[in-house]
Amino acid sequence: MTPEVAYLPSGMVKNSICLNARAGGLADVSAALINALYSQGADVHVALPDYRSIFNGHMSPLVRRELSRIRNSVPDERIHLAQDRTFFYLNHIYSKYEFEKIKISLAFQREVINNIVPQVQPDLIHCNDWMTGLIPAMARRLGIPCLFTIHNIHTVKSLLSEIEDRGIDSALFWKNLFFEYYPSNYENTRDSIPVDFLASGVFAAHFVNTVSPTFLKEMVEGRHGFVKNSMQRELSNKRNAGCANGILNAPDPSYNPSIDEALPCKYSAANHVFGKKANKRILQKTLGLVQNTRVPIFFWPSRLDPVQKGCQLLAEILYKVVSRYWKQNLEIVFVADGEFQRHFKDIVRFHNLSDRIAVCDFNERLARLAYGASDFVMMPSSFEPCGLPQMIGAIYGALPIAHDTGGIHDTVVHLDVDRKTGNGFLFRTFDSNGLSWAIDQAMNFYMLPIKEKERQINRIMIQSASKFNHRVTAQHYIDLYEQMLQRPLIIKDSAEIRGMSKDIGKKAQFVKNINEPMPTELQWPAELYQIAR
Repeated sequence: MTPEVAYLPSGMVKNSICLNARAGGLADVSAALINALYSQGADVHVALPDYRSIFNGHMSPLVRRELSRIRNSVPDERIHLAQDRTFFYLNHIYSKYEFEKIKISLAFQREVINNIVPQVQPDLIHCNDWMTGLIPAMARRLGIPCLFTIHNIHTVKSLLSEIEDRGIDSALFWKNLFFEYYPSNYENTRDSIPVDFLASGVFAAHFVNTVSPTFLKEMVEGRHGFVKNSMQRELSNKRNAGCANGILNAPDPSYNPSIDEALPCKYSAANHVFGKKANKRILQKTLGLVQNTRVPIFFWPSRLDPVQKGCQLLAEILYKVVSRYWKQNLEIVFVADGEFQRHFKDIVRFHNLSDRIAVCDFNERLARLAYGASDFVMMPSSFEPCGLPQMIGAIYGALPIAHDTGGIHDTVVHLDVDRKTGNGFLFRTFDSNGLSWAIDQAMNFYMLPIKEKERQINRIMIQSASKFNHRVTAQHYIDLYEQMLQRPLIIKDSAEIRGMSKDIGKKAQFVKNINEPMPTELQWPAELYQIAR
């Protein structure tokens, strides 16, 4: 169950590859997982909103007729397009307006709860992000194992009355939802205490995963102020019970320098020196930079967002870095949108650096060319749930310069030339001095003898291509599905709970007063803990 998908396997249904609703990495991961499951012969069904405007915009008349057949499909079809006027005419996946986000989410989940789940009768449900946050509560009520994946920490809130007005009988599973305040009873809660969609997904799901192991650890340890205490607590409970882990995302398969159609000169690890030089020459000419294939190019691929991406750190030292390596003709290319873009343009204009620094709006073809031409990719993020540019850069032989956090920690190892280990340059203290130090380390590497540098990049490209791919990611999810399907289902009957409490002896002591602290999942088996909670 996903609000977005990049593609669907050819053969799953005729011309299904044309169903494309993509806003970010969730679409790519969903597509890869569906494709892997389908290729292994699994009976995988897909539920997503029927974004008619988005789907029809990419289709020929023949494919539109096929999609019409899917929408009116027989019960054994594997693609289920939830239908509602709320998203029929959307030309985007998400909205910038909170009320519209809630409407889209509730319309989607209503169709899943009322129609799709009863029709499919699944053995397991996999939900993704806040748009599907109510489904785990329903799944727990029905005793269906449910995996909830957190791709983004964003959430929305809504009252039970509003949820019910959209056609979802939440009274059936309201006790499995997570409320902003403690709910005393249904009647008093219905119109007064909001339901948190993301926290509900975590609370009710049988298993939870984030898109990197380290980001899960950071959230549980309270390292990020934007993660609310309630989310931190619920994730901690899940992890302590062995019901949470991190699974890394992976770049789209098209990010491969040997097949990338955006590259004027395709290349592999074996001939990356030639390929890099050819692409570098074209990138420099296109952007009006000093044309010299022996100069180092640093590429900024992420949106210019000072809250997360750390662009303010580079702004503080930009002129100093360019001046320090003036003789080496160091060049920096930005292919990114964002509010901070104007600051870099002002710096370039003030210091007359237009032949050393290019600041461009985001363009996918230009970004791919920059990956193929650059020597380094910059990612000084303050936090990173997963991150893809550091993986893509390593695959293209553009080594990441990054802050040691979240998904970056799980994918970038500081380079050690002597030991032939590592794939980039990490700094641990999030400030401009840390970034400056990492840039110096990168430049020291760049000025190594050509043959030594070539051997290291060849190794990094080969290792990255084998590690950062959808096949590996999908296998982790499939292994988790198998683990979940072998777990005992939720115990529904109170008599069974009492019997279970005798079996586990002193470890299970029921809370007699609401003011008493809840035991952790380490003290109780996970299923018993969920019921008591």
